[in-house]
Amino acid sequence: MTVKETRPAAPGAVSRAVRGAAIGNAVEWFDFAIYGFLATYIAEKFFPPGDETAALLNTFAIFAAAFFMRPLGGFFFGPLGDRIGRQRVLALVILLMSASTLAIGLVPGYDSIGVLAPILLLLLRCLQGFSAGGEYGSGACFLAEYAPDRHRGFVVSFLVWSVVVGFLLGSVTVTALEATLSESAMNSFGWRIPFLIAGALGAVGLYIRLRLGDTPEFEALRESGEVSTTPLKEAVTTSWRPILQIIGLVVVHNVGFYVVYTFLPSYFTRTLEFSKIDAFYSITVASLVGIVLIPPLGALSDRVGRKPLLLAGSIGFAVFAYPLFLLLNTGSLAAAIAAHAALAAIEAVFVCASLAAGAELFATRVRSSGYSIGYNVSVAIFGGTAPYVATWLVSRTGNDIAPAFYVIAAAVVTFLTVLTMRETARQPLRKLVSD
Repeated sequence: MTVKETRPAAPGAVSRAVRGAAIGNAVEWFDFAIYGFLATYIAEKFFPPGDETAALLNTFAIFAAAFFMRPLGGFFFGPLGDRIGRQRVLALVILLMSASTLAIGLVPGYDSIGVLAPILLLLLRCLQGFSAGGEYGSGACFLAEYAPDRHRGFVVSFLVWSVVVGFLLGSVTVTALEATLSESAMNSFGWRIPFLIAGALGAVGLYIRLRLGDTPEFEALRESGEVSTTPLKEAVTTSWRPILQIIGLVVVHNVGFYVVYTFLPSYFTRTLEFSKIDAFYSITVASLVGIVLIPPLGALSDRVGRKPLLLAGSIGFAVFAYPLFLLLNTGSLAAAIAAHAALAAIEAVFVCASLAAGAELFATRVRSSGYSIGYNVSVAIFGGTAPYVATWLVSRTGNDIAPAFYVIAAAVVTFLTVLTMRETARQPLRKLVSD
């Protein structure tokens, strides 16, 4: 197919794209993260009193259920992004995410409406998951198509960087409330405040994204009249191999991320028996490690290639997950925080390159569809279930180190997948895959 030549985006346009995608994404993942940070309060408010472990498992099960909606969101929003543009989809998903998060903060608890409370919670979490299914794929494609070829890894790395920022903001917000409010006030209404804040933040993110233009790659495709009318079918039939590669590529991306940023905060308090403020210190340090490391490592992937960092991250998890979980369980807070930070550093080594590498596998006509399908299938199976599986492993085996074996298995799957991929750094998108 003949597609109009793409003009590189002006530096100012690239900066605006990065700010818009990153700020909006941070807001969206603040919405998503606070559920994990407030898991113990949600378990108490939305489920019958009794077995605390069962209530927490149910809470994480609903957390995981939202991830099973992500493939549906990917199947819907991915092709939509290939038909109407990435920018419009990014605006729509942040609207849906923020509205559903705000609604969670307004739902009455189990003591008021009984079983209807967890049902409504499940429905709203599923809406969150559905909208999140359009975020990562569309955002990765949006930044990859705006970025200069020689700096694509650096530019796209800000998408995952903004996720860590969102998680940190969620942690800071929850911890500030816990430090300010009494335990009874927090259990009564304080836990709802972050969900209400999310509504206001979502309006800001929506405003920013509505002011963005679409990518030069997509505009060139549209001006040439070559926008696919059936991108989902085209992606599945012509790009099935890259879709499978994306599924395998992000297994350790997701397991590692949700273990580090969602599971470990509750692991600190319930299994390691540290205080909530200790858990806050640890997740703050881990988040700062990710925030500091991800952009420069993304730039490094532009110089040395994507595969060296992807392989290093996979090997890092496979080799160090077990000893780092041993370090977590020494009883020393300093050692536990150091182990948490080390796991976050390994995750940064991998994720700095994984988003750009994934976007580079697909042609512009089906990039949003292919990436969204592959990524969200993988995150539904391995990401959203990670806190549940890790919690279940500890409960079932009585072995506090058991989650490490899940991380190791994920690392092996991803390592083998990366071996099947070719190097894509610094090459024009058009030459990587012909449209």
